[in-house]
Amino acid sequence: MTQCQRLLARLERGPITPMDAWSELGIYRLAARVADLKDAGHKIVKQTVSVANRFGESCRVARYSLEK
Repeated sequence: MTQCQRLLARLERGPITPMDAWSELGIYRLAARVADLKDAGHKIVKQTVSVANRFGESCRVARYSLEK
């Protein structure tokens, strides 16, 4: 299974952030794989959300999901 196939299957279950993609799917360049899926015709939306980093500090990351 390719990274894009794994990512698409994961997106069908719900939104994903870069850290989720890294830990669950082994995908380091999530934005690149999302671009590949968009180029293939999939409707994916990006939302910027605040999360806590490992030091408890707030930072902003992208969260991708399939368009409803």
